[in-house]
Amino acid sequence: MAETGDFQATQFAFAAHIRDPAHQPAPADVEDRRMAIYRELFINNISSFLAGTLPVLHQLLPEAQWQEMMRDFLVRHRCHSPYFLDIPREFLTYLEHSRDAHAGDPPFLYELAHYEWAELALSVADEQLPPAAGITDAGLLDTPLQVSPLAWPFSYRFPVHRIGPDYQPDAPPPAPTYLLLYRDPDDEVRFIELNAVSARLLALLLERAGDPGYTARQALEQITVELGHSEPDVVITGGRGILADWQHRRILHSPHTTD
Repeated sequence: MAETGDFQATQFAFAAHIRDPAHQPAPADVEDRRMAIYRELFINNISSFLAGTLPVLHQLLPEAQWQEMMRDFLVRHRCHSPYFLDIPREFLTYLEHSRDAHAGDPPFLYELAHYEWAELALSVADEQLPPAAGITDAGLLDTPLQVSPLAWPFSYRFPVHRIGPDYQPDAPPPAPTYLLLYRDPDDEVRFIELNAVSARLLALLLERAGDPGYTARQALEQITVELGHSEPDVVITGGRGILADWQHRRILHSPHTTD
């Protein structure tokens, strides 16, 4: 039992050191030449994987700042998943809950990382694309509809889909950015920028997904009331065009459709 305890103590010391070599001593019985290999491999593997997952964020940050962030992630966060693909989700948790404010961090840091993570997460999601609904444009208003499990709506303070080397806003614009990420029949991840009305329409369809009789017409009528719009037909006609586009993209399906 003593040998087991000694081995575990060495493991803990080893792990603590490669995460935080500046403050955690290496195991006494392992020469530094060997430890240096593991120190470098550990942070380089994490850095390389996250750089590939968050390419825009990695491109925007100076390399020294990126490496500092990688080290801070390893020191301050404990991952709860053993799967490599979950590292970006763990990194988001670190950004949201563990990273202190740094002068060089852009104000859109978390949201950009979230947007890039969502693209990866959607690309590997296990859900299957429902069969095409095949509803006529006129029938979309009164046929119960459901949103594909491979269509994920998000609201951001910053227009994260536009951020890059030539556009790095210092403050968010007055209105939020609504994005809908979806996976198409070719398993390609794509996005649509929504406006406040289409975002509300999608939200209502999601909220009432458990109601088998709920229709898009009811959702659009509610939106008309919320807007205080004097011409309901204008809202409903515009909404029908949005629904037709979403059906074409396989974002919407009918719960009664089968292959």
